[in-house]
Amino acid sequence: MRNNGEHQSWYSLGIVWAGAMISIPSLLVGNTLISGMSLPKALFVAFVGYFIVVAIMILQGMQSSDLGKPTVHIAGQVFGKKGSRTILSIILAIACLGWFGIQANVCGAALANLLANYDMNLPIPLASFLCGLVMVVSAIYGIKVLRVISYIAVPLLVIISIVGLVQTLSGDHLQAIQNYKPSGNMSFMDGLSVTMGSFALGAVIAGDYSQFSKKRSDVFKAAIFGIIPAGVLMIGVGAVLTIAYQTSDITAVFLNIATPFIGGVILILATWKTNLVNAISGGIALINVFNISKQKEKMAVGIAGTVGTLLAVVGILNYFTPIMSILSAMIPPVAGVMIASYWIMNKGNMNNWRQVEGVNRLGVFSWLVGAVIASIPVVFSLFPSLPQVPNQPLTGIIISFVIYYFGYRFSIQKSIMLEENK
Repeated sequence: MRNNGEHQSWYSLGIVWAGAMISIPSLLVGNTLISGMSLPKALFVAFVGYFIVVAIMILQGMQSSDLGKPTVHIAGQVFGKKGSRTILSIILAIACLGWFGIQANVCGAALANLLANYDMNLPIPLASFLCGLVMVVSAIYGIKVLRVISYIAVPLLVIISIVGLVQTLSGDHLQAIQNYKPSGNMSFMDGLSVTMGSFALGAVIAGDYSQFSKKRSDVFKAAIFGIIPAGVLMIGVGAVLTIAYQTSDITAVFLNIATPFIGGVILILATWKTNLVNAISGGIALINVFNISKQKEKMAVGIAGTVGTLLAVVGILNYFTPIMSILSAMIPPVAGVMIASYWIMNKGNMNNWRQVEGVNRLGVFSWLVGAVIASIPVVFSLFPSLPQVPNQPLTGIIISFVIYYFGYRFSIQKSIMLEENK
């Protein structure tokens, strides 16, 4: 249980979550949404997407607040102790490796574009490889490097975003924003998938950060005021800057805001900061998945970063939308099962919670079915010859919730009948 000396205020938790939203991925979401929809629609999609994310965060975070335990322990009831560790670690590893590749790709493009301004030609795949390599080496040195770069990168990212926004709200840029018409046609549901996918993992593992909160209301306030304003604002900034500078290339946007050197350096630092987290978290996830000794953590971090770097070299950034859609399909069903168990079966009573040894097959099956069914539209969209299915990002979480609920009821009834027949 929680140590009483470890309580955190809702404000400090909200700051942590808001800080997670102030990042390049949030700008990328705005950049992606605005390519296929109007600015008002993009902002509405962002609000709805983060509202759903926050609802999941609150229900997940309150469980950990009640019990004073991180997500992987709370999930030990629905997936089993071993099942929980394996499933959450696999999802975390996939998400971190994908994000590492995307960020290294953005960093590589920024470096290549920056050097091009000085008549130096460096192919983006090679630039992405070099950036990824530097990120991997620095990640092996751990939290100390992360702390130093974070202190530099986060304020600079906020400053350049504000400067860019101020520049766009005057003169010709403002006229371009008012007259903007999207070149593509992204559906509301596809936009919702991209938005939810960008922070789905953060929502499911919200308990890792809220476990030290004293009251449920602290989790509620931190999620509402930490995620929605910062998230919608950053998506809005990404969308507005994309329109104003008339390019869907986020690196070109940054190079245009200030001087190419300043914009390029800030973008490189911002992606570097985020990728240190991705490499470290991905390495820890690999340790849990493959049951590697904790002493080999640096090696695992190196492997995670190297895999992410290879993804950057092959241009994973070009698949940003389907990757976000896959994450929005795979990850929320975890919460669907956990919410069904804690809030419906256990009635939100912490005294009814029990960790199960080994693997709880009902929980694993419920998550897997929801994740697979929710992923079908995304997979089909990659193959135009297949029949296209509308993307419904909430399908997976609902299916997993329902399967677990009725499966649990059936198992209870079966147990009662067996007892009566004895």
